[in-house]
Amino acid sequence: MPVNQTTDLSRPRGARIHAPAALLGSLAVLATTLPTEAAEAADTGIMGAKHGPAVEATNRAATTTTAAITTATPTRHVVRPGDTISGISSTYGLRTADVLALNGLGWASVIHPGQEIILTAAPDGAVAASGIGGTHTVAAGDTVFAIAQRHDTTVDAVLAANGLGRDAIIYPGQTLALPGRMALASASSATTAPATGSGSSEAVPALDAEQIANVQMIISIGRELGVSERGIAIALGTAMQESWLRNLDWGDRDSLGLFQQRPSTGWGTAAQLLDRRYAILVFFGGDGDPNGYTTRGLLDIPGWEAMSYAEAAQAVQISAYPDRYARWEQPAYAWLAAHG
Repeated sequence: MPVNQTTDLSRPRGARIHAPAALLGSLAVLATTLPTEAAEAADTGIMGAKHGPAVEATNRAATTTTAAITTATPTRHVVRPGDTISGISSTYGLRTADVLALNGLGWASVIHPGQEIILTAAPDGAVAASGIGGTHTVAAGDTVFAIAQRHDTTVDAVLAANGLGRDAIIYPGQTLALPGRMALASASSATTAPATGSGSSEAVPALDAEQIANVQMIISIGRELGVSERGIAIALGTAMQESWLRNLDWGDRDSLGLFQQRPSTGWGTAAQLLDRRYAILVFFGGDGDPNGYTTRGLLDIPGWEAMSYAEAAQAVQISAYPDRYARWEQPAYAWLAAHG
């Protein structure tokens, strides 16, 4: 839980950031259904050693049916609301693992309505029109995350293809290279295993209605204040770490609310900190901070834009566990894309 210290009244208030940007992309749908061993065994057609005539006839019929399904399988599927990779695979009689591999996806990958999922591999020598490879011209409001989602690739693959770091700034009119399938596979394998440092890979947890409402409020207020997409993502991850994105009326010592701010360290009264709008405003700080100069929000931290994700969150929260914010960086951008 955060210690949240008060600050010197003489320090200048940080300048507001005037770069609100509407993320492109559609509502993300998590592909989280994992296959059972039984389902995988059925897919491979493995049967026991003792087969009678009736079983053999059944197997031949099943093989014929599967062949018919495969013959009729289109080359790709356009994602609809509610689709999952496992559901799409089942519809076309395919193995989930095969469809994931074909599209360079993992079990925690996000798919979205309108996205094209490749169902069959292109013939040798043919170029698959998968949206992977080529270039993308940055439009106003674009982020690397939204571009990656739109072109069915990953943030890490786009950054690697363009020699960019996670703190890089993109601008309208800039041309970004989109990674080819080998680059995508390389980036995906590099981020599959959980890591512990800044920018670590974390499966995106599904949110319930209460959490989504709080995500939407944080995003809305952040944009109202002119906070950058990165600043909003930092707020989302901080709230997840501190309160599971819930407006808690309890916490460590007198910590309360979305960000577990403490009345005893000057963040506000208990009633104020349980007011979600108030709590979000004082986390962001800047010119819209109802606390004035009593506390220091994200926009008041000198050079916060150049800090790592976890460092920026810690500069506001002063937590006893500063490294724990990093795990929410990638999920926060996913929530921002899905609910912003």
